[in-house]
Amino acid sequence: MHMADALISPAVGATMWAATAGLIGYSSKKVKEQLDDRKIPLMGVVGAFIFAAQMINFTIPATGSSGHLGGGMILAILLGPYAAFLAMASVLTVQALFFADGGLLALGCNIFNLGFFPCFVAYPLIYKKITGDHTSQRRIMAGAIIAAVVGLQLGAFCVVLQTYFSGISELPFGTFLLLMQPIHLAIGVVEGFVTAAVIIFVWKSRPEILITAAKSVPIGALSIRKVLLGFLIIAIITGGVLSWFASSHPDGLEWSMFKTAGVEELENPEKGAHVPLADLQAKTAFLPDYGFKTNPGGHETETSPSWPAVDPGTSVAGLVGGSLTLLLVFLVGIALRRRAVKI
Repeated sequence: MHMADALISPAVGATMWAATAGLIGYSSKKVKEQLDDRKIPLMGVVGAFIFAAQMINFTIPATGSSGHLGGGMILAILLGPYAAFLAMASVLTVQALFFADGGLLALGCNIFNLGFFPCFVAYPLIYKKITGDHTSQRRIMAGAIIAAVVGLQLGAFCVVLQTYFSGISELPFGTFLLLMQPIHLAIGVVEGFVTAAVIIFVWKSRPEILITAAKSVPIGALSIRKVLLGFLIIAIITGGVLSWFASSHPDGLEWSMFKTAGVEELENPEKGAHVPLADLQAKTAFLPDYGFKTNPGGHETETSPSWPAVDPGTSVAGLVGGSLTLLLVFLVGIALRRRAVKI
């Protein structure tokens, strides 16, 4: 559900950038109050895992579409809403800058759509209400599925609204909406099951992590080495190998656009803010589309995509992207921790 710049007008893009920047500032302030040295590496490895997990598109049967894990609910349940929002912002920033996944103008929209609703709506108002004070495997399963569906439905609706108010894509509001919501309902159900599986793993290993996140308190002296190592290993395997098995079908947003307008991608306007931002992204994205750059002057023979798509470029992108995400989140955590100590 990563929006491209071609869907967004500069006015809508700037508005969502401002809203997202405000949320980042507020989240940073709140994180300083609950951050300790043990939570920083947890933020980093979970962020790296979410980066890798988002590379894997799973097929939605009988639709010709696919979806990928958003990860906002996993982040919120394990880190708390504020640290989760910062981690999601870091994941999406790395994707946009270095892998050209989502536009720079639309980055504020993408962070808001994929971060705000799971972290600040679905997690506190749905997941925490369902799991309650007496957490059980059944409650985690129910809470994760319902919260993931609601968060993704709200995010998909926001994509339609942002596209409509931008007024540059000519996608009919009603048709686009009627396609976006059902396909992301199916994607949300799958995400809910994946979220539940991840959270149950942590709950069985270190249930205190979920408790400290829910109460917004520091982890303290709790040993979380097993959980850190588990997420790190899974992130490496997912980004380096399992990414080969991603579905080649268009994702929910691309599928909805194709069914609405007959194209999966729209061309950027050749004037205004879109041009310099596209040029900047072309310079920073050293592994565009999660693979090695191709020679624009070369002639390639078109072949049917193979599956699994065994590609060293994909593996490198998964490992490098996960490492960059871990590093960025870690640096954000260190900076906030130092500011909290000085205060």
